[in-house]
Order: sequence, then structure tokens, then C-alpha cells
Amino acid sequence: MARLVALTGATGFVGSHAARAFADAGWRVRILARRLPTNSLLASVDAELILGDLKDAPALAALVRGVDVVVHIAGAVRALDAVGFYRANAQGTAAIASVIQSVAPQARVVLISSLSAREPLLSDYAGSKRAGEVELERFGRTLDWSIVRPPAVYGPGDRELLPFFRMAQAGWFAAPANGNARLSLIHADDLARAILAVAGATGCWGATLEVDDGREGGYGWSDIVDALGTAVGRRVHLVRLPRPPVLAVAALVEAQARRHGRPPMVNRGKVREFWHPDWVARSADLRSRINWTPQISVDKGFSETYRSLQSAGLIRERRV
Repeated sequence: MARLVALTGATGFVGSHAARAFADAGWRVRILARRLPTNSLLASVDAELILGDLKDAPALAALVRGVDVVVHIAGAVRALDAVGFYRANAQGTAAIASVIQSVAPQARVVLISSLSAREPLLSDYAGSKRAGEVELERFGRTLDWSIVRPPAVYGPGDRELLPFFRMAQAGWFAAPANGNARLSLIHADDLARAILAVAGATGCWGATLEVDDGREGGYGWSDIVDALGTAVGRRVHLVRLPRPPVLAVAALVEAQARRHGRPPMVNRGKVREFWHPDWVARSADLRSRINWTPQISVDKGFSETYRSLQSAGLIRERRV
């Protein structure tokens, strides 16, 4: 019988790519969701659905019972405050790990964290992702666990790059004035294949593994601008923004968000993350442990993502 994987966060961007990768590889797929999924990427996945969330212990038990692997992706990338981030990203991890230990202690557990967990003091988000890792680490050898830390993830279905492409269409791109800062990227399909490989590999117990698209030394902002220009088909000028006024704007956005009770798209923690000089993944350890090689370059990936946003009607075709 085919192996069975349980996924949290499967209705989200990364989760839907991961669910499809497991299904394409012949795994049976079980997902946790609050409601019937509408994500188009899941349309081709014959998944068993468990209705519930990370606060629903009976639903979590039903999710993990009898599975071979649990991939925990669910979490918050936006919240009103540190409490909201911690509740989703740390307490949620603790809840599912506890249920796995009770109901399915034989299962391998793969936590999808974030490269930001490497710098937990930069932002509430980064701190909460590291706290989630710590919650899993507390289980020691009672669970067979691995942690995967992706950098910025993009690909079809991703709307985070939408403002980037809109700026590029206008012929400019605003980036932090942070000198020679470098960052890593990964396409969602490459990340999904890496998650699949970690789930099926031996020798990953207790490992925290950083992953990227294979670009040695990562990218500078000028590299990102070049890739955006290739995608939109025009020359894009890089505009460098000083940090103080951006922090001031972020503070205003936070205040407005608290007033309306809606998590902001940008906050001061996110600004500090953007200005951090080193988001280059150190992925040699991961590649030494699993049979996986990234396949999608940033030029190909950005162009594919741009076309998908056009197909969805979110970006109009640029007039020449």
C-alpha cells in the first residue's frame, strides 16, 4: 500500500505545492483544513480531508492516525502582534507534535519553518518561527523529526510578488539601501520536491536544514531587478530606499492595522528583516543528506510566476 502523508497548511501557497508533489510521487495524502479547499493547485490531488484546525485536538488525532509522515506547514506570516505570531507558529507546532507523540509516535515529522528563524530577534515573526522549532526540539528522540528552513519562496499561486511585478512593469523597483546584502530564493515546486525528499530520506533525524535554489552566494538586489526585468520584458531601474523613512511608514501602517483589527502587510519587523544583510541559505547539509537537486532558475521561475499572475487577471499585459 502507498505511504500516507498528513499535511497541515495544504490549502496555502507552499502547502498546496507540497500536497501535489506527494500525490504525484504516489503517496496517499490527508490534509487538515478549516473548510473545503478552493485552491486550484489542489484540484488534481485526491486528498482525504479532515475538517478542523490546530486548536482542535480530535481533528489533529484524526489527521495523524496511521500516517507515515506528518508535514507541518500551517502558520501565520501576518499577525497584529507578537502574541498572534506565537500562538500560530509556536503553540500550533507544540499542539500537533503533542498529538503525534500520543497517537502516531512512529510517524516522521517534517516542520517547515523559515530561514528567518536564524535571526529570531529581528521580528516577531522570526522569533515565533524559532519558537516553533524549539517546541519540536523539546520532544527529543521521542519523535523522528526534521526542520526545513526555506528562504523567500515564490511560484504560481504566489501573490507576494505581485507588487514587485507591478513596480517592474512601471520600470522601477524599490529595494533597501543595505549595501551588499544577499538573499536566497527558491521556487515552490523545488521546495515541494525537497520536502518530499526529506520525508522519504533516512538520516535526517534532528537536523535543521536550510534549502535554496542552488545559487551559490544568493542574490543581490540588482540580480532580483534583472530577473524581474526579464520576466516583464523591459529594463527596470533599481531605486534604493533609506531605512528610517521606511520604518516610519511601517509604524503608521501598524497603527492603522491595530485600529481596524487587520494584520498589516508590512510592519517594522518586516523592515528589519529586509535590511538584514545575510539571508543566504547554507544548504550543503541538506544536499548531502537527500537525493534532491533544485531545477528552476530565478529567470525561469519569475517568468512563470508573472505569466500565472497575468492568467489570473491580477496583472495586465504591459503595453509596448
